[in-house]
Amino acid sequence: MDLPVRQLVIEEDQRKQLNHNVWSDKFVTAYLLANGVKEPIKLRYRGGHTRDYPKKSYEIVRKGKTVHLNAEFDDPSMIRNALSFRFFEWIGVPSPKTKHVLLKLNGQSLGVYLEIEAVNGAFFRRRGIPVKALMYAINDNANFGKYDPDSSRLKESLFNGYELKIGGSSDRQQLKSFISEINSLSGSKLETYLSKKLDVNNYLHWLAGAVFTGNYDGFDQNYAIYKHATKGYYRMVPWDYEGTWGRNCYGNKCGSDLVRVSGYNHLTRKLLSSSRVADRYLRILGTILDKTFTVRRIQPVVEEMVERIAPHIYKDSARRWSYSVFKNEPQLIRSYIEERREIIGEAVHERVL
Repeated sequence: MDLPVRQLVIEEDQRKQLNHNVWSDKFVTAYLLANGVKEPIKLRYRGGHTRDYPKKSYEIVRKGKTVHLNAEFDDPSMIRNALSFRFFEWIGVPSPKTKHVLLKLNGQSLGVYLEIEAVNGAFFRRRGIPVKALMYAINDNANFGKYDPDSSRLKESLFNGYELKIGGSSDRQQLKSFISEINSLSGSKLETYLSKKLDVNNYLHWLAGAVFTGNYDGFDQNYAIYKHATKGYYRMVPWDYEGTWGRNCYGNKCGSDLVRVSGYNHLTRKLLSSSRVADRYLRILGTILDKTFTVRRIQPVVEEMVERIAPHIYKDSARRWSYSVFKNEPQLIRSYIEERREIIGEAVHERVL
């Protein structure tokens, strides 16, 4: 099957600047070839540990629109991000749109990439969601707690772990106040506070999505949190779901029980300390088990995604994984779904988190 082609052109001086420091977030000037016309774009590398890989990921800005081109180097299936975001959409959590594409740079084929919609102002405008503030959770300090997870010392700032993308200093302060309050309140006072400041339904569905897909890194980082402009509460958006469906973020196989059913982070613990909220969460898990997290619903999507990119993966010698591993990924994902259903189903049946 044909995939859309993205052709990038970068002049030698800009390419040298890009490669001088792969950890730099500075953009260089490049071009996108579209219908024979060179359109100017801004280009930079993106990602964390993946910047050291031979096949790198990119962020491009074209006419003010930002997209990410992910190499998905650690994922032998190349579909885990795409499948996860599709799953989140099914359960009602707004998530980035994705598309597999063929990427060329200065005429050289770089193989299959996953094009991912950026979570920014345009993301929310397309969905008719008014946003006052947007923060990215960029490291595991974004755990909604007061203490640094590595040193166990009090954080210098409760904004540690976040990057402000939309908003100003008052929005930064408001998130700090939110984190402070959820750490100091308990019982009915906490429930009342969270009912006003957090879209609890969105949060519990986001939590369920991370739990079902098995994203161990998705609770303390790798999410976006935004403040709704008219309703005034916080909501969650998933991000970076490559380490899911039976593999971790480095591509290693992991057990279907790696992520506990109750999830992680301090806000999750505080929320689920309420028996009413815990019961609500268990009902959500049960509904998703019945309607969405099934082999019948998911496996056809897995097969379609894999079939679409298979001819191009076969030709791509720059990938970390062999083609035979790639072809076995649908069965690995199917086994994960079956095993994960048993684990979460038992918790729902026993009403125990």
